[in-house]
Amino acid sequence: MLIPIADVILFSSLLFVVGVFGVLFRRNAIMVLLSIELMLNAANINFVAFSNTAPTQALAADGQVFALISIAVAAAEVAVGLAILLVLWKSRDTIEVNEVADLRW
Repeated sequence: MLIPIADVILFSSLLFVVGVFGVLFRRNAIMVLLSIELMLNAANINFVAFSNTAPTQALAADGQVFALISIAVAAAEVAVGLAILLVLWKSRDTIEVNEVADLRW
């Protein structure tokens, strides 16, 4: 059973909006990282969904390859982000975004 592309786009759009609201309104840095992951996964869903509509198999693989690359980049981003948060927790005993303003310009 093939899911219609409009339903997939709607789902990924909702997932992206939830991620944007998480980034904008959450103060805990871990929740901000999770919200960023939601936005990246929404993009990955679109990559895979649009790869299924490609006219040739070679073009169909492109979207899936981009999704795999995005997953790898997201994993690296989370690893670096959690390492930064761990250092912040050890040095300041907080990971609240508002209280850690030294990383800003």
